[in-house]
Amino acid sequence: MGQQEKVSTSLAGAVSEGISASLAAVDAELDRRYPGDPGTRQPVHTVYVPGNAFDAGTVRSWGDQALAALDEHAPDAASFAAVLGLADGLAEDVYGRVRAKLEREPIEDLRVDFEDGYAGQDEDQDAARAARLISEAYRNGTAAPYMGIRMKCMESAVRDRGIRTTDVFLTGLLENGGLPDGLVLTLPKVTYPEQVSAFVRLLEAFEKAHGLDAGRLGFEIQIETSQSILASDGTAAVARMIGAAEGRATGLHYGTFDYSACLGVSAAYQASDHPAADHAKAIMQVAAAGTGVRVSDGSTNVLPVGSKEHVHEAWRLHYGLTRRALARAYYQGWDMHPGHIPTRYAAVFAFYREGFEAAAKRLSAYANHAGGDVMDEPATAKALSSYLLRGIDCGALDTAEVDALTGMNRAALDRFAAPRRGDLTASAE
Repeated sequence: MGQQEKVSTSLAGAVSEGISASLAAVDAELDRRYPGDPGTRQPVHTVYVPGNAFDAGTVRSWGDQALAALDEHAPDAASFAAVLGLADGLAEDVYGRVRAKLEREPIEDLRVDFEDGYAGQDEDQDAARAARLISEAYRNGTAAPYMGIRMKCMESAVRDRGIRTTDVFLTGLLENGGLPDGLVLTLPKVTYPEQVSAFVRLLEAFEKAHGLDAGRLGFEIQIETSQSILASDGTAAVARMIGAAEGRATGLHYGTFDYSACLGVSAAYQASDHPAADHAKAIMQVAAAGTGVRVSDGSTNVLPVGSKEHVHEAWRLHYGLTRRALARAYYQGWDMHPGHIPTRYAAVFAFYREGFEAAAKRLSAYANHAGGDVMDEPATAKALSSYLLRGIDCGALDTAEVDALTGMNRAALDRFAAPRRGDLTASAE
């Protein structure tokens, strides 16, 4: 062992202590505002079903309709791959996984809609029925992993109705066994941060009325107006909305058609890949980064129905939009019709299957300090492990194959994906 170098310093320890003391408030603010990803599963999509149409068989019905669409328009892997342009090496695997997913878990996230899609005559009864059916679904194992409602917004014309529906629904859940772990609420058409604050006050009041833990109820914020992106003073209103949620915000969901119409985009060009949509989602993404709030893309309104040619065209459109969103780190989107689900899962599964081997080998090399043709940073190791975990959660990847290529179990992947602040050097087990 060689001779150790003499180490000298010029500053007293009090200097470092003073600097740390001066930054204590900043440290606390960083921890409060940017806690990082929660590490929980994020669904790949959200399905909206009108409150008057939702029933006990909705989840299974969507899966059966999606399977029927495959049987009619792409009855085997080769025909499905030809429609979507899947590589030969992926066709059988992706097609098999899509069918298995539709049989096992056709919907990952379902929102019973009491806003734009609602056409019922008795909203109280429909909200109470939704609560009962969702509670029963969780008890008997037929629920989607995530379920909840979208109530009306906090604007004056519908505010009281939205508050009452939220109350009826949540009260119904408690009366039917309690709040499920997968409960999600969606607040639409948010324009001002004060509307978010008002919804927080509503949830606080409900928690106090029933003796629930403070903060038990979270919610998604739906971004559907230009004012939610850029406030009148030129600031990013969406960032202030996250703060106004006081830690309760779980997601930012982009509303393709309301937002496009708000900007005057003509109907023929309202789509999730329009430049206006890209701008809005980029602002949402930056505002949410590090906060633990997840961003969701919107939907397409081109339905895969009718002739085989039209179905195939709609499938190609939906598949392409979904792949485009995934490449831009929008890992969730909306699906408006059972016919969209096959291409949602095909796009998601292909995205993870195509990149799986390279991501696993890069993460393994990083964890074992083995080097390679890419010099990865700790933050990239976090992204690689998150990619693999998302693939496992949705069914695109199997735990055993990820273990085999990375040499890591789930706990080790979780540590890389959600390290503590300032600690991006987690090691594999």
